[in-house]
Amino acid sequence: MTKRIAAAAKAAALIAAAGLPLNAFAAPVAPDYLKEIGKGEGELNIVAWEGYAQDDWIKPFEEQSGCKVNRKYAGSSDEMVALMRSGGGGEYDLVSASGDASLRLIYGGDVQPIDVKLIPAFEDFLPQLQSPPHNTLKGVHYGLSYEWGPNVLLWNTEKVDPAPTSWSVIYNDTYKGKVTVPDNPIQIADAALYLMATKPDLGIKNPYELTRDQLAAATDLLKSQRPLIKKYWALASDEIELFTNGDAVIGAAWPYQTNALKGAGVKVDDTVPSEGATGWADSWMLSAKSQHVNCAYEFMRYVSTPKVQAQQAIYFGETPANTKACDEMNALEAGSCEKYHLNAPASYFDSIHFWQTPLPTCADGSKECTSYGDWQRAWQEVKG
Repeated sequence: MTKRIAAAAKAAALIAAAGLPLNAFAAPVAPDYLKEIGKGEGELNIVAWEGYAQDDWIKPFEEQSGCKVNRKYAGSSDEMVALMRSGGGGEYDLVSASGDASLRLIYGGDVQPIDVKLIPAFEDFLPQLQSPPHNTLKGVHYGLSYEWGPNVLLWNTEKVDPAPTSWSVIYNDTYKGKVTVPDNPIQIADAALYLMATKPDLGIKNPYELTRDQLAAATDLLKSQRPLIKKYWALASDEIELFTNGDAVIGAAWPYQTNALKGAGVKVDDTVPSEGATGWADSWMLSAKSQHVNCAYEFMRYVSTPKVQAQQAIYFGETPANTKACDEMNALEAGSCEKYHLNAPASYFDSIHFWQTPLPTCADGSKECTSYGDWQRAWQEVKG
């Protein structure tokens, strides 16, 4: 427990030291591509979500490439941004950034453009993930899409009855003291999404583009939720522990937690509620000051292949960017390609409200939206 507290304190210090929230940006780094992937440097330092760098696929990569992978797991996008800026930005080579971090890393000058021509599997990626706005600016790729999926409602099937179909269950007192949600400012978007469905008079059209009044409404909803919360979870393993011990019986989660809990024999299930879901579309992003660029490119080539994408997808409970991973998924777990919607029509992908970095300039060019810094301050108000 002491180690966990120390780690949390260190993460908080890193985030503060990184100058978050961001109100001013540096310029994106200009392209300076490798002509070809050369001999690996023997080492690779990555920042990743928990469950994104398992031995099942990391060990074979190390054997094939000669690049030893040193892994640092982060519990939030804020921590990822902070880590990529710590140590002068040269301590880590790659980060598995989600959409609420990627633009901050790009505009902060923390990551460099990637030449997708050096990644053969890129041609097999979903069209929506070849040049998405969260990792590509004016045709320049600052990230390589990886995996994606929805944020789900998770519950203990022995304690929660009937099976919930709405996010309302984590905003009312039915399971007071047994609710858990992520400790992350982007959780404001989940509240905004719920309000889109339940209070249309607020006029929310995009849960990541909120006016000050809309942000205040989402913040008030989350403040009213605070007495219901057992704990705000930082790492996926925190939520797994809460459900395993019976301290929480319902909450917001990733499919990864569902899979881990079911594997441990805990009676849980999850769903995308009637109001819809937010979600993540992650990208591997290369540090602007990477010391192991060749190993980084070798890694990106490797994790983009159908087999590795399938392994990652099934372990975490998400969907690959590579459309050719379908057969590999079904070979590992029958029916998993359909289960995780890799063969679903584009409308399924489009139905998920993927994490974005809130910016003060709205998509329509108006200046009415609130910034990520505003969201961070609001989240601190929520937590008290």
